[in-house]
Parts: sequence; structure tokens; C-alpha cells
Amino acid sequence: MAGKWKGGNAVPVSDLANEILDPVLRKRAGISVGLVQSWEEIVGERLAASSRPEKIAWPRRLHEDDPFEPATLVIACEGLAALHLQHETGEIISRVNGFLGFGAVGRVKIVQKPVAAAQRKKPRMRALSDIEKTKLKGLVQEIEDEGLRQSLERLGQSVLGERR
Repeated sequence: MAGKWKGGNAVPVSDLANEILDPVLRKRAGISVGLVQSWEEIVGERLAASSRPEKIAWPRRLHEDDPFEPATLVIACEGLAALHLQHETGEIISRVNGFLGFGAVGRVKIVQKPVAAAQRKKPRMRALSDIEKTKLKGLVQEIEDEGLRQSLERLGQSVLGERR
């Protein structure tokens, strides 16, 4: 980690946090930060809203010569999501294995517990006043590229809409 600071180059905090958290998560839960961060992409928005990967439980190997056995992915979820997860188990296993790059997971264990508190809720945006809309349109009107102008206008709406 110290080598990244040579030359005064800035390093994103997320990279530094991943370097610290990844070994801890891998040792304690057998899981990587990348898997947790990519959970929505792996299982889809609907399932990710009410579930999260808890750990990957690897079977004990008594000898070095023992054959490789796939692990069990423990997924925490809320009530009704357990039924949906159970029906999607095969697909989840193949997607997680695709993400990891090898057949690491062979089965899924579902544990019911509250998950929503651990996830970030999207803030509700308030409607902009006519004055705010006019001011925003005035700020972006001189941008020639239509796509860029619309993107900046949406960004402005979300920034102004968050303020109370």
C-alpha cells in the first residue's frame, strides 16, 4: 500500500478500504468485497433489495490430497425473499461462480434475518419549484450537445431535489 503513494498520485479511498477490508472479509467470511458490491448485478435488483451474501463456507479438508469440494454460499434474506431465492438457487450459483471465475459454490444456504437496515435507501426527491426549474434550464441552455444537456439537467434536478 505504501508504494501507491510514490509520486504524490491520489488514490481513491475505496481502493484503500478494499485493500484493508478484502483480507479481513476473506479470512472471517470467505467472501470478497467485490462479491458484496456486485450483489445487485449478480442476483438482480429485485432480489438484491431484500438479500445479501453473508459468507462462503468452505468444507474442511482433512488432508492436502482430498479432492476439491465446492463451498456453500450463505445468503441472508428477509421473509418472502427466501421463497424467491430458493426458486433462483441454480441461477444464483451459476452467476456467483461466473463472477468468481470457477466453480467455487455448489449450494446455497438461506438464513432469514433483517437485511433492509444494512442497505442504503434511495432518498425521495422533492418536486422542484417553477423558479428552480427555470434557473436550471437557464444554466444548461447553452450546451450544444443534446444528450449532455439532458444529463446535466437530470443531475441538477437530483441535486436540487435532495435539498430540504
